[in-house]
Order: sequence, then structure tokens, then C-alpha cells
Amino acid sequence: MMRIDLAQLSAFAAVVEEGSFEAAARRLHVTPSAVSQRVKALESRLGRVLVSRTRPAGATEAGQWLARYARQVRLLESEALSGLASGDVEVRLAVAVNADSLATWFLPALTGLADERGARFELHQEDQDHSATLLREGAVMAAVTADAHAVQGCGVRPLGRMRYLGVSTPAFAGRWFPDGPTAAALGAATTLVFNRKDALQSRFARELAGRRVDPPVTVLPSSVGFADATILGLAWAMLPESMARAALDDGRLVEIAPGRHLDVPLYWQRWKLASPLLDELTDAVVAAAAAQLRAPKP
Repeated sequence: MMRIDLAQLSAFAAVVEEGSFEAAARRLHVTPSAVSQRVKALESRLGRVLVSRTRPAGATEAGQWLARYARQVRLLESEALSGLASGDVEVRLAVAVNADSLATWFLPALTGLADERGARFELHQEDQDHSATLLREGAVMAAVTADAHAVQGCGVRPLGRMRYLGVSTPAFAGRWFPDGPTAAALGAATTLVFNRKDALQSRFARELAGRRVDPPVTVLPSSVGFADATILGLAWAMLPESMARAALDDGRLVEIAPGRHLDVPLYWQRWKLASPLLDELTDAVVAAAAAQLRAPKP
């Protein structure tokens, strides 16, 4: 029966996670040649190219499945050693989270595990519409995602709805939306986007206008900076309700379409793995979401 050599698996995982054979060698305290030989031996054994020799190096499509397996082995090994009290064992959980969740409700879910279990985290910031991709690639073991369909090998739980409001300063609204958010005004007024994947603003504008509009955009990849730039009058933007509330209450911001909003359903996807630590993380994330997000739609 074919078996995977753990030293070869460790070398493969180090290359994928560190991005090069040289960095993997430093992590494993061996030579780059030794890492290369182990990876080539694993590829020969499995009959597949597992690592793309690019800069940075990464897992091929076949290698993505093995990358997930390598993380699972490492997690289970760490939990076993921790349970046996075998010295100082670091347990690291790789999780994908969208920026707005990181800036609002997600981080408190990690504090108990960090304090009580000594867990460490590798957080990947990714848009909620794309974070499930990191699960498929094996880069993370859990993710906050907008995808309700479970990635193969994962379970999914609804977390709640993050409400977004279209907001700007009163002066910006007075200049660009004197007659309200008409299609013409929405096509002319500058809007903020987090990155080129961010479709919230265009979705909201399309709902208001009844058709697609193509406004000028300013790209600003920071949730906190996003709110600050909106309050400074740089553009209009979609902000999480919790992030915009104080500025709306004191008049620094106004809603460009009062009573209108976008609700983004969020889900928690995680590996189907018998891991007490992943179970605890799931319970903590679900509880934190219930305290801060709007309830999922029935």
C-alpha cells in the first residue's frame, strides 16, 4: 500500500507555505538541496507534479489536495502532543476572513483560544466572495465566506447577515446627489472600492439605478481607511452598519438612499476534521457572529 513519507510531506508543505525552496530549508533547518530532493521524491512517488517552480513557489492543482492534508496532519499532531503535555507545542490555525469582519466582530472570537489553549493564528484577509477559494486550495482550514455551498471536505454553518449602508458626507451628498441617487448621479459620483474584487458599491448602485452604472472609483484596501476616507468626503461608500453608526448619529455621514441597504449573508466553512480545537474555534466564531451580526434569514 502506498504511504506518504512525513519528511517529504513536511518539505512539500514548507515550500508551498514559505514560497521558495530556500525559505523552506531555513524553516526546516536543512539545505535547499535536501528540500528539493524530498519534494522530487514525493512527486515521483505520487506520479504528479506538486509544486509549481515559480516565484513564489506554490501548489499545483494536484498539490492543493496534498497541502490540505499536510495542514490536517500538522494540526492533529500538534493537538496530540499538546494533550500529552510534550513540551512547548504551538498549535496554529489558518483562517480566511474578510476585512470588514476583521475590523468589526471577528477578532474577539480568537481571544479565548489564544489565552486558554495557547493557539496561534494565521489570518488570511480575503473578500467574503472569494475566501472559499483558499479552502479549496488547502491554504486555510476554515473561512468566513459568502458561499453557502460547502467546499468538498468541509462543513458549513450560517453566521448571520452583515448590513451595509451607502453613505457619504452631507456636503458630498449635497453636491452629487441633490435630487437623490439617480442613475446619472451614481454614474458621475466617485465611489470607494476595497479592491478590484469588491462589488458591493456596484451592486448597490445597480439596485438604486435599476441598471448598471460605471462611476469613477478610488481603490483603498483598508477597512478603517475606508471609513476615514468616506468621513473626509473623498467619495461615497458602502460601510458596515456598525462601523458607520457613530458618524451617522453625529451627522458626519448621511445615507445617500435612506432606508435602503445591502445585507451580505456570511457563513463559516471548516474542514470536516475531528479536531477539538477547530470545534472550539467554530463555537467561538458562531457566538461572536450572533452577538454582532443580524440573524440569518430563516
